[in-house]
Amino acid sequence: MMPRLSRLTELRLLLFVVLVAPAGIAATDLVRTADFARIDLQPTLVLAGLLLAVHLCLIWRCRASDQVILPVVGVLSGLGLTLVGRLEGADTLAKQTTWFAVGTFFLVLVVIFPRSLSRLKDYKYTWAVLGIALMAATLLFGRDLNNSGARLWLGYGEIVFQPSEILKVLMVIFLAAYLDEKKELLSSRDYRLAFLRIPSLPYLGPLAAMWGLSIFILVGQKDLGPTLLLFGVFLTMLYVASSRAAYVWGGLGLFALAAYVGFKLFAHVQTRVEIWVNPWIDPEGKAYQMVQALLALASGGIVGTGLGYGHPGTIPAVHTDFPFAAIGEELGLLGTLAVVMLFLILTYRGLCIALEASNTFQQLLATGLTTTIGLQALIIIAGNVKLIPITGITLPFVSYGGSSLVANFIVVGLLLRISQASGGSR
Repeated sequence: MMPRLSRLTELRLLLFVVLVAPAGIAATDLVRTADFARIDLQPTLVLAGLLLAVHLCLIWRCRASDQVILPVVGVLSGLGLTLVGRLEGADTLAKQTTWFAVGTFFLVLVVIFPRSLSRLKDYKYTWAVLGIALMAATLLFGRDLNNSGARLWLGYGEIVFQPSEILKVLMVIFLAAYLDEKKELLSSRDYRLAFLRIPSLPYLGPLAAMWGLSIFILVGQKDLGPTLLLFGVFLTMLYVASSRAAYVWGGLGLFALAAYVGFKLFAHVQTRVEIWVNPWIDPEGKAYQMVQALLALASGGIVGTGLGYGHPGTIPAVHTDFPFAAIGEELGLLGTLAVVMLFLILTYRGLCIALEASNTFQQLLATGLTTTIGLQALIIIAGNVKLIPITGITLPFVSYGGSSLVANFIVVGLLLRISQASGGSR
């Protein structure tokens, strides 16, 4: 009983994390400066201190929650800080460290409040309206920070955030609450549509209306990566709630239709598909980023060039869009497999939490939250290795970006709360 209550498994894993993470940043600093005196360990000290602080908070508030998720997130975050410092320098590393601190703060808030997760169900339409309002505000008042033509950020002055990251959390909470309330009706077969039998349309209406509006706003912003992510999460949760494969096949058909329309309407979508099909048609122009990423992965070999000894900086926006390629170059195939394994472990633990959840709402919530991280990692990794067209979303906990980091820490906090509610610490 004592090891479970004192969370010794989590503590041992965290001690490994706080010993390994400083080594990565120290190695990259040493390669860059060749001077031990100029090694900056402040970011890793912040990482270690905050992870241990969260550990103490979990002992106090969520003793029975999962003991593996936080250490895995710590490893990924440490790797992210190492890459950001390696690729962008001390100033950007300081910003990412600050966002890491903000993210852990929100994780602690989620762990402590609310007292009962069931309260989230009472405000399901509030979460939906808030999410749509954020995206609509971005469409009207958004800022284009990288001159890509997509106004994806809201903010004032130097303080900006990406609402699509917050939207994915709000959408999951709404869908979990709505599907829990309507799961029996969604499983019914009241009407026939072609060869499919579907439930009464009024029960599908709110889901379809909200989802259609979300996609309309996201496509209007030319930000298709989050659309793909949210659509995958939507289908997963709908299938878990209804146990009906017809929803999945119908959804995939609608997505294929939307993808075709998007390809015909938007030049940037056509460009990304062309680059995906054959990046060598313009390796010095529009396909330069993809070509450099592939060359970086190829040059890494099995064990990589070593931290600080590669040239991932030749990839444009490598710290946001192509961190997996940078890992492949400097840590090799072994490093990329380790990252994939960490995300598989995180996804597995999240699905275990869903299976052990104490009620249907928490089961759906855990499923949706886990899918957001697992599917997001799959999409960007697949894009980095040219399995699918580039989407531009971030690699959770690794890519540079404050909005993504904070949103993913909120996801982790909710998963830990659900795990605590089920009473199963493993």
